[in-house]
Amino acid sequence: MPTYILKYSNFNFSQKQKNLIAKDITKIHSKFTGANNFFAQIIFEKNDKGSHYIGGKLVKNKEVFLNGQIRAGRTNLIKKKLILGLKKILIKNTKLKAGFVWVYLEDLAPQQMVEFGKILPQSGKEKVWIKNLPNDLKKRLFKLDKRN
Repeated sequence: MPTYILKYSNFNFSQKQKNLIAKDITKIHSKFTGANNFFAQIIFEKNDKGSHYIGGKLVKNKEVFLNGQIRAGRTNLIKKKLILGLKKILIKNTKLKAGFVWVYLEDLAPQQMVEFGKILPQSGKEKVWIKNLPNDLKKRLFKLDKRN
């Protein structure tokens, strides 16, 4: 599951903004990787006031940092499209200038990840992985996967 952790400083997100960003990140991840929606997890974490520094100096501006951990195996072109799409989502939903938006992607080996109780498949092998899941888990995942 790609896990996107969005940390932000010196402002708040409304619940509506969080909902929109989570849906947009899920959509863009699925669009560029081909993975089902249920693989995307988004976590929002507000930085405590006075706890974010750049260059040893306290950050006083509004800043947003998105760290995405994704399964390894995707091409550099796919990752470039994904990272630029994520940046665009954050700019659109925060109204921040690009210089205040940070996006990092990290590749994780699928065999080093357990989700929904199962070791993850290689990128592109999701259909076989899903086929071999217990029926109750498939039902749960497909309910999460419905496009909004």
